[in-house]
Amino acid sequence: MTDTRGPQPQYEGYATGPLPGEREPAPGTAGPYHPPQAYPSPSGGTQGGQQRGGQQGGAQAMRLPRTGARTTPRTRKARLRVAKADPWSVMKVSFLLSIALGICTVVASAVLWMVMDAMGVFDTVGGTISEATGSNESNGFDLQSFLSLPRVLIFTSVIAVIDVVLATALATLGAFIYNLSAGFVGGVELTLAEDE
Repeated sequence: MTDTRGPQPQYEGYATGPLPGEREPAPGTAGPYHPPQAYPSPSGGTQGGQQRGGQQGGAQAMRLPRTGARTTPRTRKARLRVAKADPWSVMKVSFLLSIALGICTVVASAVLWMVMDAMGVFDTVGGTISEATGSNESNGFDLQSFLSLPRVLIFTSVIAVIDVVLATALATLGAFIYNLSAGFVGGVELTLAEDE
């Protein structure tokens, strides 16, 4: 098979040509690079910091602010609807919150008892009550032994345990009731906004 195309020009490849850093600059005046513009510049305007009319010492172009630009960012808002509350998650959260509330109640009762004891409230009130209820045979009602710290802590702990059980049960029942009512009226609507 013979080649009938004739002599072909020889192209220089990368192996025979100079590297990009070794090439000589193209002939002509080297100037700043001006990217292509999508729209033509107005007549008498500036291009590259110089006036198009050929004046070399022209003034710099002045950029004017846009009058219709928004200066404050827009806050995005979303309207959401709570369609269903999971009773299991409500029960877990209410159980933990009621335990925390019970612990706070016990600690607050102990601190309050210590403060009142240091102020001498139990001595004063207990002496008044024992004088009012006492007789010749008995000394009367002893308030200090009745309101001792261990007895107060036991009573407060029982109240806290009852509060944990009742709060957990009522919150779970409230979740069931909310789900039933949300099926009829659609649930509670919330409007959420982004923080600026």
